Amino acid sequence: MPDLPPDEFRRLGHQLVDWVATYLEHPEKYPVLSRAKPGDLVDALPAAGPEKGEPLDLALADFEKLVLPAVTHWNHPGFLAYFATSASAPGILAELLIAALNTNGILWKTSPAVTELEIVVLAWLRQWMGLPDDNFGIIFDTASTSSLHAIAAARELAAPEVRTTGRSHRTLVLYQSEHAHSSIEKAAIALGIGQENVRKIPADNAFRMKTSELEHAIRRDLEAGRQPFCVVATVGTTSTTSIDPVREISHCTRHRGLWLHVDTAYAGPAAIVPEFRYILDGAEFADSLVLNPHKWMFTPVDCSILYTRRPEILKCAFSLKPPVYLQGDDQQREVNLMEYAIPLGRRFRALKLWFIMRAFGREGLAAIIKDQCAMAREFAEWVQADDRFELMAPVPFSLVCFRLRGSDEANLRVLDAINSQGEAYISHTVLHGRVVLRVAIGNIATSRKTLKRLWNFLKRNASSKTEGAS
Repeated sequence: MPDLPPDEFRRLGHQLVDWVATYLEHPEKYPVLSRAKPGDLVDALPAAGPEKGEPLDLALADFEKLVLPAVTHWNHPGFLAYFATSASAPGILAELLIAALNTNGILWKTSPAVTELEIVVLAWLRQWMGLPDDNFGIIFDTASTSSLHAIAAARELAAPEVRTTGRSHRTLVLYQSEHAHSSIEKAAIALGIGQENVRKIPADNAFRMKTSELEHAIRRDLEAGRQPFCVVATVGTTSTTSIDPVREISHCTRHRGLWLHVDTAYAGPAAIVPEFRYILDGAEFADSLVLNPHKWMFTPVDCSILYTRRPEILKCAFSLKPPVYLQGDDQQREVNLMEYAIPLGRRFRALKLWFIMRAFGREGLAAIIKDQCAMAREFAEWVQADDRFELMAPVPFSLVCFRLRGSDEANLRVLDAINSQGEAYISHTVLHGRVVLRVAIGNIATSRKTLKRLWNFLKRNASSKTEGAS
């Protein structure tokens, strides 16, 4: 069958753009957390696809009727769970162009714009963040993928024989904070390092990796004949957004030749704010660093950036002599990003980041990030001023960790009450063995009014007694 006629595409396109504009203007009309039960959407849809094509108006009607009720609205101003993200209008418009062009940046020549716009945009962002000019950047889908590539490069540097034999001469050991993201351990599993060779270094009272404990762990492994090869520091941990002492950690890695990877998937964009540039102190010594514009630069999912000072090592880890049909032209300035990564196909992700950086500018993005951090501090002040609640971690960015003074059960009841009422969605973690509530501010539409409504709801649901206080 032929594709949609142009006039039909225009009609539906205008209809969808109007729908998106209305959605972005009033997302609060939807409950932020889907109320669907497991299997609801599966049961509501036909068990087999249509034999003959249908008018797309029917699909759009079913989208409204069946799909939307099963959507949790990450673009809702009340989405305050995990690390709140949002797709801004410039990024959404860019996604339309990305889909229409449907480019695939396998090689430079398969679409020069995919590669060269990525080079330019990542240079701009590197400058905004104050990273050294020698950092090479590449865009992946998520931080899990970016960190896996970084750790693979670290393994290539420490044990290049693994590339051909599949095994190293000595047992390789990776080090991370006990509060590091689970993607680091998953990368170790995928790369054959093994979970038992991932050392989870204890943290201090501010949930930062203890450098002294890192030193002891490295020494123990060296004495046992193992081969330390990589240390992962986190700037903006998942549970509390704590900041590992990167400069101190770099002292442990540099004189031993260990690879230092900095996971700043959430917090990294804050470095474009001059007052927050300090968070990357010591990152100039990192061999690699990851940040996610889809977390805190209002870029539609997905967009994760890996920077490395050692692109030649990354290339050694993944480059093969390609078949003829995948060979470039060996021109002087030609860059083929497939040689630095597992994926062969590459979406035009740089286009949406370029749109956002041009639409907001550094100052515009910095102002939003700075204001969201200010909102988090204000929320923390409300917590500290009410003796029914307690603040459970420092607030360096836009996340507030707190709890109702009382039992874990009481906190989980409050969590369920918030998430079932439709206006807000928050998540929780466990710190020092106790359930802790998390309010993560990162959606471009979240306002002080949003937070005030949440706080008033919390106060109404808080018990007047410190039930089961520890």
